[in-house]
Amino acid sequence: MIVATNRAELSDARVKMAGTVAVVMTMGALHDGHEALIRAAAERADRVLVTIFVNPLQFGPNEDFDRYPRTLDADLAVCARNGVDVVFTPTREEMYPHGEPSIRVSPGPLGDILEGASRPGFFNGVLTVVLKLLHLTRPDLAFFGEKDYQQLTLVRRMARDTDLPVRIVGVPTVREADGLARSSRNRYLDPAQRRAAVALSAALAAGAGATGGPDAVLAAARAALGTEVELDYLALTDPELGPAPASGPARLLIAARVGSTRLIDNTALEIA
Repeated sequence: MIVATNRAELSDARVKMAGTVAVVMTMGALHDGHEALIRAAAERADRVLVTIFVNPLQFGPNEDFDRYPRTLDADLAVCARNGVDVVFTPTREEMYPHGEPSIRVSPGPLGDILEGASRPGFFNGVLTVVLKLLHLTRPDLAFFGEKDYQQLTLVRRMARDTDLPVRIVGVPTVREADGLARSSRNRYLDPAQRRAAVALSAALAAGAGATGGPDAVLAAARAALGTEVELDYLALTDPELGPAPASGPARLLIAARVGSTRLIDNTALEIA
């Protein structure tokens, strides 16, 4: 496994990667969800490249950039045991050699709802770094988790609207045995908060199981959420994050704080 820390090393490694190349972009603190992305990439491509970079552009002034877990040695071990060919681990200065970019990718109206409404500028930072990494890694396929469903949807639109020569592949959310979505932020939860956090996936399951149209879905989800978490949003949309249909395929998305930790989750469902 090659570990590249700068653009020159990455370019040299990329030239040697024959066949179909897939990239998995991460901020490190790798867990089973990331491993699922890597395995999915390995099933579809001849070579797998993983990027590890905590992107400052997507953190707001009161968010957890400084305390976001940095576990590079453990992350490299995860990549090695999963057969990753190249890991790109740039510094902030390597990714943004001229300082924070003055020209960034606009997510459009879809970037102003849900996560975008709660975290202004978030998707501006996400899409900018994703575009830079796609240019640097030049993959045939890029794998993203469905847990960050709005991000996945926006990356797909960016690739489509800008004619990027890459296929964006979504991978289902990996969950704990009790339903909690795997997340690097779960490590911030104390035992009581960890138990309370299951309310997010329980609310999604209740909503997905409801009948009677969109209002019934949202009512069932809210009833199952309980009072131990602080709800940020609970939204029902179509699969492209537009208005919820009266019936048929839809997406139910939630964000909430458990203690000081903000968690997100979502699920596909059929409105009946």
